[in-house]
Amino acid sequence: MTYYRRVGHVPPKRHTVHRDDGGNRLLEQLMGTQGFSGASSLLYHRASPSALLSIDEVDDPRDAPTPNHPLRPVHLRTPALPEAAGADLVTGRVPLLGNDDVGLAVVTGDSSSPLYQTVVGDELVFLAQGSARLETVFGALDLLEGDYVVIPSGTTHRWVPSGTVRALVLEARGHIGIPRRYRTAAGQLLEGAPYSERDLRGPGEPLVAEGEDVPVLVRTRAGLSRHRHATHPFDVVGWDGTLYPYALSIHEFEPIVGRIHQPPTVHQTFEGPGFVVCSFVPRLLDFDPESVKVPYHHANVDSDEVLFYVDGSFTSRAGSGIAAGSLSLHPPGFVHGPQPGSWERSVDATRTDELAVMVDTFRPLGLTDAARSISDPGYLGSWT
Repeated sequence: MTYYRRVGHVPPKRHTVHRDDGGNRLLEQLMGTQGFSGASSLLYHRASPSALLSIDEVDDPRDAPTPNHPLRPVHLRTPALPEAAGADLVTGRVPLLGNDDVGLAVVTGDSSSPLYQTVVGDELVFLAQGSARLETVFGALDLLEGDYVVIPSGTTHRWVPSGTVRALVLEARGHIGIPRRYRTAAGQLLEGAPYSERDLRGPGEPLVAEGEDVPVLVRTRAGLSRHRHATHPFDVVGWDGTLYPYALSIHEFEPIVGRIHQPPTVHQTFEGPGFVVCSFVPRLLDFDPESVKVPYHHANVDSDEVLFYVDGSFTSRAGSGIAAGSLSLHPPGFVHGPQPGSWERSVDATRTDELAVMVDTFRPLGLTDAARSISDPGYLGSWT
């Protein structure tokens, strides 16, 4: 994160005795990154966060990705995935694409999730439809349709949806943050950045819960475990630092436009190890009279390009079968661009009306069996 927050009851000095209003000593926990050299926060618990009653192995039936071979562009129709009654936003995830840096999944859920944490890396969740409350050891975040939320690795949390929620989930093998080119050396967002600190939302007050013998699902690179805590992990009465979950609405992203067509890099929103995330939002189109307003044909020889189509009219994809909920993968080795007729349709257009999330990875993405089951066999011919 780029700036410091202080929430709830925090002592004036780190690593000193801190008591609650009843005189009970609170237990300090450091949650940090990069071996005490990166972003961190200090949390103050009523009871020991280390007190466990048992640890058990949990079956992990995840579908592992295999190489995209023979190499081809892919259109995944995610609305065609079967929906399970009572699914939640953790255990109901359907992995579709992945490599050694990041996994991409979609999920539809209407039930509260178990308490969960992953220590594989940060997660970025985008709510395509619906709203939910994200409860964490840092406090709660109320999330709406169109929100991104970054959940730091090691954060115990639970999803509580309001009705049915559909989301895109990125599970990183490292940390997700604000692009370095948007930040000063001290971490402040620059004037030219497409969003500012005012657009970022973090927990505003502690979320204190009580309970005993509380199970938490924990994901590591080896698989899933269930830790039974002696007391509820949500017993934090205060914390401070620069590491915490935060949300950004895609509708707060300010598009950068130009006289001539701008490259996809102007849409960058987040970066992670081996990948970037971009936001395509409604914006003014290029205004030079000779400008070609649709994307040019391009081949990113160093990256796989994934687009998750959220809403609107996708001008350059018309005729390809792409619709809301579609997910496309254009790998290196395939020169991709607008569908036939896109340029003609764009000549008199003055603005776009599309909402989409793009993920560019710098190592090849594999596909799961679930992804192959919803792949559009006719997509390859949609440029012909």
